[in-house]
Amino acid sequence: MILTLDSPEEDKRRALIHAIDGLRRQDPLVSAAVAFTRGQKIFFITGGLVFLLLAVLAPLVALIVIAGLCTLMYVVTLTDRFIMFRKGLRADAIMRVTDEEALAVPVERLKAYTILVPAYGEPEVITQLVTAMNSFDYPPHLLQVLLLLEEDDLPTIEAAERANLGEISTIIKVPPAQPRTKPKACNYGLHFATGEIVTIFDAEDIPDPLQLRRVVVAFENSPANTVCVQSRLSYRNARQNLLTGWFTIEYDVWFNFLLPGIMRMQAPVPLGGTSNHLVTEVLRELGAWDPYNVTEDADLGVRIAARGYRTAVLDSVTWEEANSDTINWLRQRSRWYKGYLQTWLVYMRRPRWLVRELGVLPALRFTFLMAGTPIVAVLNLLFWYLSLTWILGQPATIAAMFPPLVYYPALICLILGNAATMYMNLIGCREGRDPLLVVAVLTFPVYWLLMSIAALKGTWQLITRPSYWEKTAHGLEA
Repeated sequence: MILTLDSPEEDKRRALIHAIDGLRRQDPLVSAAVAFTRGQKIFFITGGLVFLLLAVLAPLVALIVIAGLCTLMYVVTLTDRFIMFRKGLRADAIMRVTDEEALAVPVERLKAYTILVPAYGEPEVITQLVTAMNSFDYPPHLLQVLLLLEEDDLPTIEAAERANLGEISTIIKVPPAQPRTKPKACNYGLHFATGEIVTIFDAEDIPDPLQLRRVVVAFENSPANTVCVQSRLSYRNARQNLLTGWFTIEYDVWFNFLLPGIMRMQAPVPLGGTSNHLVTEVLRELGAWDPYNVTEDADLGVRIAARGYRTAVLDSVTWEEANSDTINWLRQRSRWYKGYLQTWLVYMRRPRWLVRELGVLPALRFTFLMAGTPIVAVLNLLFWYLSLTWILGQPATIAAMFPPLVYYPALICLILGNAATMYMNLIGCREGRDPLLVVAVLTFPVYWLLMSIAALKGTWQLITRPSYWEKTAHGLEA
């Protein structure tokens, strides 16, 4: 069904203003509209100058300090990641709702649902999108699907108008305005949402047809402060090439084990970009999504935890398309890394407040997850260079950089850290039940190199173009 909203133009204008500036006006300190505060700029510039001064006056001490700090970052990040994984291995780490339980829910207990589907430059996946939205086993009178299409994206709008949208879907044309980001479009769509629960699906998603019913049951079976249910994501084109195999293993480890482990540790859950189901009233109370943050999902997960609410992880799969093109993958991954750093910077504006709201350990875990993940990926390039240089020539400078106090922890990271990571990937491969993915596991170090390049690019973009949203092309499946 194609509807032209009969809201007055003034109402649409207010919706756009709120979509862009709502969170910034409500709580400026949690908005990424400003990438670096004045205090943060002073801190980083001062730190850089102090290190340069130390490098001039005592170069060997400077090298040992930087090697020691980097090694400490490795040790803590890898240890914490493995603890998350171990907790996620427990059978009860993830919520499960059987088909029978989902189908047994009577209509009067089901909630009104709004599905937001932001799409830009994706006419090739519109037909698949409409089919997926029409496949939900959910009463149509309780379902509202809003296709959020940019007003100047004529090819996608024309494709949607040609599609058989059905009675549950409405095209919402988002007025062109900066920032041109997915969260801004979702904020605009939220203005017209009527459901008690709201969720997001990407245009290429194929969700479990019973997912909405499972979520209703999951909310009923969860503590009263649970306001978000994150469903699992996985990739349907794992065998397309080596890159999609690597990506699939990574996602299976993340959504099957690490995310449930984070949930069990009472830490902020960095939500996935799709299939997170939120109580609409609370979402609006929190200020919805940050249109300036390029990982608005991870940011929202922190705000949920900071306000005393809880996120659950549900065993219901949404199938996505893994990036099969390396350049396209680098664009997407660099945006994710940039967004992780953005989110960390936002909440480091008030570290005492963060510790007070989350607790000491969850706040530390947030730091090593949000900042540690991209920073370690960048550091890999440095340590691989040092390792290669040592193998080729064993220069005395590198030997001096690693006194015993630094060398042995670094050696442990090299051996046990890599072994633990490969072990987790093998478990993820087993979970996917695809023996051919073992090839991807054995070649995974090449994927780490791609991650490092993406992290370096994302870090640079954080400085030069912090809110720029690099579009990921879809519809590349073989």
